[in-house]
Amino acid sequence: MKITKKMLALTAALISVMSIAGCSGSSDSGKSEDTLESYEDKVEVASTEDIEGLVQEVSAIPDGADGTLKWLSYFDINPSRRVPEKRTDLTLFEEKGGKIEYESCSSIEKYEKLATELMANNPPDMFWYEQKMTFPANCIKEMFQPVDSIVDFDSPLWSDVKSAADQYTLNGEHFVAPISFGATSVLTYDKDVIEAAGLDDPYEMYINGEWDWDAWYDMMTEYCQGAPEGEDRYGVNGWFAPFIFQSTGKTLISYDAEKDEYVENLNDADFQRASEVLYNIKKNNMYYPEWVGQTSDAFKANILFYAMGPWASCDSHTPKAEDHWGMVPMPKDPNQDTLNCIVDTSAYMWVNGSTKNDAMKCWLECARIVHVQDEYIETERKKFNETNPYWTDEMYQVAYEEVSSGKFNIIVDPGYGISTVLSDDDAATNATLEAVIPYMYSSVMKEDENGAQFTWTMLREQYSGTIASELKTFNDAYHAYTSK
Repeated sequence: MKITKKMLALTAALISVMSIAGCSGSSDSGKSEDTLESYEDKVEVASTEDIEGLVQEVSAIPDGADGTLKWLSYFDINPSRRVPEKRTDLTLFEEKGGKIEYESCSSIEKYEKLATELMANNPPDMFWYEQKMTFPANCIKEMFQPVDSIVDFDSPLWSDVKSAADQYTLNGEHFVAPISFGATSVLTYDKDVIEAAGLDDPYEMYINGEWDWDAWYDMMTEYCQGAPEGEDRYGVNGWFAPFIFQSTGKTLISYDAEKDEYVENLNDADFQRASEVLYNIKKNNMYYPEWVGQTSDAFKANILFYAMGPWASCDSHTPKAEDHWGMVPMPKDPNQDTLNCIVDTSAYMWVNGSTKNDAMKCWLECARIVHVQDEYIETERKKFNETNPYWTDEMYQVAYEEVSSGKFNIIVDPGYGISTVLSDDDAATNATLEAVIPYMYSSVMKEDENGAQFTWTMLREQYSGTIASELKTFNDAYHAYTSK
């Protein structure tokens, strides 16, 4: 089997399903009405001839084993009215005797639904991994089981993701088998605007190893200060603040192996530096704070860099023939020799109590192989080009290939999965509806009720007690789990 380190973040079908699911609140009751049988005549299926060679590499489901996986989620893997094309991984799975049985739940109440089914001794087999609350919080609550019995991280199929998977361990056991990685957020810019302002191309600076906080800040400063009279200019809008902190290679919460517990890093000097960059962007009026839903709208507002996931620049948001857009990753910490980043991780959790080892192993291999074999990567690239004809190779590289190229040190941020108070935005009740950890990352760019901008010192003093208390509660539960 030919393996490549180039991996797409998600297949086009999965991206479509996720975007639809994220915008629609599905009910917790019953199965989806969009069943496979209802749309057989509308489904485009990959032919057996197309996948014949690939199927041989996937572990077959033995005769007599139960090949049906119950999938509890807020989006379906099977074809539906909204997404009629059958995914390649599903086609491979069905060729091996597998089947996905979809049970719908809402995205907000998914863990509650899972807990109810576990208590009723009627667990599903599979659940979608999410950065928030899946690991480690809901793993130590025994909602999920380790995957080591069905995934060999030293094998060619999985070795590229082993270093990331190693960060999802408890008691030395792996709970997450990453299927693929994608850029969580990128900086998109208009090359015509860059040229007109007399600025260097950010992508060329990235390729030359010059794209860091300082270069980014100086470029935004020059652009904003060069505004003609009566024109408002901004350096950046969107989702970028956490990635500046994380580019130091550190996170607000981390696992301390010597202490065997999770600890806070609020007093880390690198975080003070990162906070100063963000503080000054806001202080010097380079930050456009309002929500902007797509790249073209950001450029119309004279925003130099639009920071958002690639979804905001493709498909219905894709550039037109007359546009000349560029993309770069988040800037590097100038004090670091490595490129550090948090990524979108695509993975399927194995639910505690599921006994369908063979089917789960088969599904994970089917899902993974689509992202590592050249012929399928190229197929997905062609599909992408059909709907995004004015994306450049450089943009595609940054959005869908760089984080899996080996250039980046992929880090996992456990702060998003410690407790409801620290990690769960869905349960937040503050004005910005953010849990403490995500709030801390961005709040030096916020103001209090009197219009005074927060400093890192103020935020640290305000929330250190809450973080310490929540970590103590979590670590007590963690040690109870590991001592069993």
